[in-house]
Amino acid sequence: MGKVVMYSTVSVDGFISDKNDQVGPLFDWMSSGDVPLDETGDVKVSQASYDYTRPYWDQIGVTVVGRHVFDLTDGWGGRPPGGIDHVVVVSHRPMPEGWDPKAPFHFVDGIEAAMARAQELAGERTVEVAAGAVGGQVLAAGLVDEVAMDVAPVVFGSGKRYFGSVDVQHLLEDPDVVIQGTRVLHLRYRVRR
Repeated sequence: MGKVVMYSTVSVDGFISDKNDQVGPLFDWMSSGDVPLDETGDVKVSQASYDYTRPYWDQIGVTVVGRHVFDLTDGWGGRPPGGIDHVVVVSHRPMPEGWDPKAPFHFVDGIEAAMARAQELAGERTVEVAAGAVGGQVLAAGLVDEVAMDVAPVVFGSGKRYFGSVDVQHLLEDPDVVIQGTRVLHLRYRVRR
């Protein structure tokens, strides 16, 4: 079974978007370099960010998101982002009307079912859990192995929290990845068991 990584780009004060779901300059690092991060060439990062991010993306087999993220992105047009094979959507509502049932998106009710389905689909590859409400629930359930954050140099002051509504302490190990990119600091922590 692959590891479970909670991930997002985050402001210095711990937000993944403002209160209106706007990301502002959080993703400036994805257009601040000369190295294409994927085959489209639309995303260009510094060499340091590429050397960290591309291998991480290549390890991901499944991303778990909440219905809110799915709706905000219009389900990425039925194509998982970043070349990921599958997306598991945690939702109490069924898939949208007219949604292509052959698209590699799996709608499940609850984080336990989501994680079971994601692990089944990912096999030995990484299960990435989007930070925010669902990520916080998965962390609180003790199912996250690592916390990865791309810290952008911006302070939002308020908004959607990286850890959602987690309200109890969780200890992390010292960071085992600390990489300075252009307009970003890549950090990764193992969750202390």
